[in-house]
Amino acid sequence: MAAHHQPRLAVLLFAFLAVHVHSTHGDPLPSTYDVSMCSESFWCGGVEIHYPFYLANSTEATADHSGNFSCGYTDLSISCTLEGQTWTPTILLGGENYAVQSISYGHGHQTILLVDSDVLLGGGDCPAVRHEVSFNDTWLNNTRSNGNLTFFFGCDSVAPDFNAFKIKCAGFKSAPDAGPGDSFVFMAGELERYQVHELATNCSKVVTVPVRGDVLMAESNQSNFTSGGYGDVLKSGFELGWSRITEDGCQQCEESNGQCAYSQDRVFRGCLCHGGKAGNPYCKHIASRSKGKTAIIAGMSSLLFLCLVILTFFLACKYGWLPLKSKDEPRIVSFLQKNGNLHPKRYTYAEVKRMTKSFAVKLGQGGFGAVYKGKLYDGRQVAVKMLKDTNGDGEEFMNEVASISRTSHVNVVTLLGFCLQGSKRALIYEYMPNGSLERYAFNSNMNCENSLSWEKLFDIAIGTARGLEYLHRGCNTRIVHFDIKPHNILLDLDFCPKISDFGLAKLCLNKESAISIVGARGTIGYIAPEVYSKQFGTVSSKSDVYSYGMMVLEMVGARDKNTSGNSESSSQYFPQWIYEHLDDYCISASEIDGETTELVRKMIVVGLWCIQLIPTDRPTMTRVVEMLEGSTSNLELPPKVLLSYQA
Repeated sequence: MAAHHQPRLAVLLFAFLAVHVHSTHGDPLPSTYDVSMCSESFWCGGVEIHYPFYLANSTEATADHSGNFSCGYTDLSISCTLEGQTWTPTILLGGENYAVQSISYGHGHQTILLVDSDVLLGGGDCPAVRHEVSFNDTWLNNTRSNGNLTFFFGCDSVAPDFNAFKIKCAGFKSAPDAGPGDSFVFMAGELERYQVHELATNCSKVVTVPVRGDVLMAESNQSNFTSGGYGDVLKSGFELGWSRITEDGCQQCEESNGQCAYSQDRVFRGCLCHGGKAGNPYCKHIASRSKGKTAIIAGMSSLLFLCLVILTFFLACKYGWLPLKSKDEPRIVSFLQKNGNLHPKRYTYAEVKRMTKSFAVKLGQGGFGAVYKGKLYDGRQVAVKMLKDTNGDGEEFMNEVASISRTSHVNVVTLLGFCLQGSKRALIYEYMPNGSLERYAFNSNMNCENSLSWEKLFDIAIGTARGLEYLHRGCNTRIVHFDIKPHNILLDLDFCPKISDFGLAKLCLNKESAISIVGARGTIGYIAPEVYSKQFGTVSSKSDVYSYGMMVLEMVGARDKNTSGNSESSSQYFPQWIYEHLDDYCISASEIDGETTELVRKMIVVGLWCIQLIPTDRPTMTRVVEMLEGSTSNLELPPKVLLSYQA
């Protein structure tokens, strides 16, 4: 066959395959499915598993044997695996396995108790955690019964004050990617914020994990705790709540004694039930057909399907028409289709390579991956962020697209496009020629080229505040960023600040901005106290206010070269020092310039208000903008109690 005829053959095969698949699997629910199977309970390791959880590796647990959808909620899939001589139920959260200890199905107390499989299988008496807990909160949520443990790995040059918290277990192994050095473990509230920052600067990895609060309190003796008691706390696990679906018709389905079927990309496929209420549109009985006839038809269809797939796959690989998909791509594609009016242009990986000239110019590197300079077909310069973590569930990628696509503001970076092709994920932004704020205000080798005037720093501070105000109040869907820091404030040609990197962002669909999260998220030094411990208050948009305040105070401290060399300020926590020397600092920093003195004072006072320990004591970003735009005569210092965590 001539080569130019082969693409035409492939197109015909694709068309035939599409018709065949539609004819056999096009109905929302297969008519050959025995509905009673969805109501069965399964046991694994002494744990009863039934709807809305389901056993992933049981043929009776799936409504469609091809795996197209399950009779249960997609993320509540449990696998039953043999570990040594014991069958263990496990659930996948953020790409990591957690052993299921128990499930409570009672009304008002719907919980699941989990333990990190790494802790159970390879931890010994003194396990080391290597990752935080990540999950999609559509069906799972944190509970009030949890506390937190924070581990610091690969630490050196640590002050003797921390020795009481050093892990002293014989045979203890640090996190695999932490490197050499000591390790430390703390319960929530044992360290003050400035101590956390001090320790983190000397450690290569910090991991915060949820644990049961009652077990944590029982093991609170510090000497026993660091000698192995913390291992018992980890092995007792943590508790998550699970919620019933209240949308997509699932609630009505369950109220009519039905059970919801979801595809693997979280699309509601229909209502499975028998003996439902008469006339209820959500509940329908699906009768079983002859099993023998079904088996013959299914066998022939599967054989033909397999032949077509093999031939199509061969041609697609040979000519490069069909990229291999990652396991998360269907879910992400479904998300993008649901938000089709939001997301920007989609590019292929080949187009990304062309626009970056095979990634010739690297602009920066971070935990997410690398950023490269590129150019679109119309000549516009762009920054291409290649996400390196392809083993996760795509949460960061979807967060970025969902969050930033809902925005349109001069102080928020513009997302121009994205790439989703197999394991390749890229985000394409407008190019910021002046890089990030960190490059100018936080470089230890500061020179004249990278030094910004007080006026320019003030403009950046107020522009960033306006961008955050927009995210918190101006969008139809409120957005909490959770990672405000100098590295994520980009500067255009005119040094106009633009907030970037929405990988950790959370969307608030209601008017309140309170958010449920598990574990700390953000960057050490900018994370609000309530994100570490709920004893300080509720996680909300005020958590961004705290990060903003720390960034502004750091801008002030880094701008004045004299401060870094001052022995008094160097020996104190800077916000404490600046609080006590505000007037003298403002005058010396501004070189007796009245207007500059006012700008510096505004930045300091606003920053001090923003880092109040209790979220309700902090201003909103709307109030922050008002304070920055108003007169200093109306600005009062916050109560000194805000610095109560300073030793």
